[in-house]
Amino acid sequence: MSGLTVVEGHDLHKSYVGGDGSTINVLSGVNLAVSRGEIVAIVGASGAGKSTLLHILGALEAPSKGYVVLAGEPVHGRSDDEVAALRNRRVGFVFQFHHLLREFTALENVMMPLRIGGRSHSEARCRAEELLARVRLSGRMHHRPAQLSGGEQQRTAVARALAMDPAVLLADEPSGNLDQAQGQDLHDLLVEVTNDLEIGAVVVTHNQALAARANRVLLLADGRLDETHAREGVA
Repeated sequence: MSGLTVVEGHDLHKSYVGGDGSTINVLSGVNLAVSRGEIVAIVGASGAGKSTLLHILGALEAPSKGYVVLAGEPVHGRSDDEVAALRNRRVGFVFQFHHLLREFTALENVMMPLRIGGRSHSEARCRAEELLARVRLSGRMHHRPAQLSGGEQQRTAVARALAMDPAVLLADEPSGNLDQAQGQDLHDLLVEVTNDLEIGAVVVTHNQALAARANRVLLLADGRLDETHAREGVA
């Protein structure tokens, strides 16, 4: 394990029991290591298991076999509460839909994980203001989500994902709900924060422009990751 590695997946398998009682194999021996300052794009057909892989890497879901290491700390062998604490410390999530709380301002949304994590109100506010400035929303921080454009909402979600200073950012179709201009702005931001903050990022995407910004593009097909023909899998 390199000190520069922020997330590792070792021989990850995931299977489910279908409605007819048959076994559905989603992941069949995935290995992945992501370093600080690196963006890895995961592409592939719908239903290939890309989101499942992201959830396993982020300790939202347990693999059927194999294990994950987050910033040098193994996920396996921990209680549910310990896994949740590790996830909250080490992982930031950005999804296709921002999942901001409608009744709270952008500032309050970004403050929330900090307050839940035990930071004081003043410390949380200072950190949230700093992050909203980084995502170019200083003038919009007191607006509620309904008063923000789609791109602004998603940039707020990025700021919230960075609140706890994670080692890795996991993004699932982050620009899938944005128009081209807003998507480009978000892609620029993801590259910027990954480089500037020296974190790693794993991005599940169908967007060719976003995949092209990644350091590596991996195709998930038949339960395995393949780098050789990955760019052919971007749709």
